[in-house]
Amino acid sequence: MANSMQHPGVGARIARAGLIAAGVLLGGTMLLDISAPNGAIAQGKKDAKADAKKSGSDSSWVKICDKGQLKGKDKDGKEVAKDVENCMTLTEQIHPDTGMTMVGATLVQLKMDGKEKSALQITVPPGLVLPHGAAVTVFPKDLWEKVQKNEKLDAKDDEKLKKNFVKLTYTYCLQFGCLAEAEATPEVLTLLKGGAGMLVHTVRAPGTPVSQPVPLGGFAQALSGAPTDTAKFKEARSELMKQIGERQKQMIAELKKQQEDLNKMQPNVKGEAEKKKK
Repeated sequence: MANSMQHPGVGARIARAGLIAAGVLLGGTMLLDISAPNGAIAQGKKDAKADAKKSGSDSSWVKICDKGQLKGKDKDGKEVAKDVENCMTLTEQIHPDTGMTMVGATLVQLKMDGKEKSALQITVPPGLVLPHGAAVTVFPKDLWEKVQKNEKLDAKDDEKLKKNFVKLTYTYCLQFGCLAEAEATPEVLTLLKGGAGMLVHTVRAPGTPVSQPVPLGGFAQALSGAPTDTAKFKEARSELMKQIGERQKQMIAELKKQQEDLNKMQPNVKGEAEKKKK
């Protein structure tokens, strides 16, 4: 189908993978990724490695869980309550100036009545051509190293990656982004656990293909490990947003000063021009 996301020919699209993550440790509890969309790829990788070394971790994945009850009525109209446990193993790349999630990945596990459902969710900014859909390609270690070194993938590499291609369906879009989802089947989970990284493929208006890298290092450990304290997670994320807010204020102040300096210069420029006319 023309409007469906097909296998993207990953080797030809590595150059489009322009969002590189640099880790920031917050509160000693989690590692959020900060994207550097305008920076050089090599510098982005250097920053990411440096931050990971400082934090003592090379993973940006974190697991948070919540328990509650789902209340409703059965077929006879009787009030019933079911215990529900929801766990999310996630990573985010957040723009350091706007606070927008440039790309996020979440493995959702919902347990209810002894049954478990899992889904892979991808969050990307708005401005997408939704009929094209979204997809991810999961890379084994050797091919992910090629991606990180900006090495060209050959036809054999692309052939290997075809079986690692997972299509997702957009479920909704809000002001700050769109969410695409696919069932996390046992095969998909095996791919993610064994992968070194993945590229998130989307099509942005007016029709530009975009591939965004998401490292998978530490994903399997976070998924199988104990969850992070939810309160500390929220506190860490709130602190990050506060830092971004302060950065925005600083940027606005700098722009205002530049405009004021420009306005001061304009009368002198006008006067010099009038002198030349005379």
